[in-house]
Amino acid sequence: MATSSLDRVVADPVKLRTSRLRRNRWLRQILVSVALVAMIYPLLWMIRLSFLPESEVANAGLWPEGIWTGINYTEGWSTLSVDFTTFFLNSAVVAILALIGNLLACSLSAYVLARLRFRLQPVYFGVVIATLLIPVHVLLIPQYLTFSYIGALNTFIPLVLPKFLATDAFFVFLMIQFVRGIPRELDQAAFMDGAGYFRIYWSIILPLMRPALATTAIFTVIWTWNDFLGPLIYLTRTSLYTVPVALNALLSTDTGFGTGRLLAMSVLSLVPLVIFFFVAQKQILEGISSSGLK
Repeated sequence: MATSSLDRVVADPVKLRTSRLRRNRWLRQILVSVALVAMIYPLLWMIRLSFLPESEVANAGLWPEGIWTGINYTEGWSTLSVDFTTFFLNSAVVAILALIGNLLACSLSAYVLARLRFRLQPVYFGVVIATLLIPVHVLLIPQYLTFSYIGALNTFIPLVLPKFLATDAFFVFLMIQFVRGIPRELDQAAFMDGAGYFRIYWSIILPLMRPALATTAIFTVIWTWNDFLGPLIYLTRTSLYTVPVALNALLSTDTGFGTGRLLAMSVLSLVPLVIFFFVAQKQILEGISSSGLK
């Protein structure tokens, strides 16, 4: 009799805790579902509007109703003097070159600052970190005048060349922290085998930096593809526009353009990024978690 009462007293807290955990789990699921709907609704709304006739777009409600048509896509693709195939190719070229530049320049700079010992090294490292505090808008006029002086306007050079000079201090700092976590015994063993600094960087450090390189690659592609300010400043020729600038040009065109076409082209501009995310989602998660970006 006493044993039965004791078991009931012990079991009640266990049941109470199990019930509380189940309730908290359901509450988290509800909150996550609400947040998911709030984030994905604008995208779904934009996609639905892009398939509406132009006459119905302006009067659309919270969830537009009406016929589905693809005329906004066919007409929006060739509204400007140059079709969107050129704009997508331009964005792809800039993104690929920026990716190559960031991976090479930032990783090499990180290796030099994290591994080598030379005069004024702390000063150089401090300058790199200090550039993170400088707003990009402060540098626009000096950079524009510089590229104008060398005749690089209306080319992709102003958008790509800085990437090969390790100007993205965020990625340099990210890789420095990662390189510092690689054992120095590997460098010493390579030195004993006759390897030089560059050989150690290329054959030992760089392969071990894959998580940091993956993080850099992912954010470089996303940020470069969505970059609007840089191409808007340096590119004035329509045939050189990237996708964001082309979308902006649609707003100011005098060819009878409507909102539906803008929404249609905006949807298409997201397709490469969505594909890139699903292809690289494993690397995205691994790179962020291993690099400490939480």
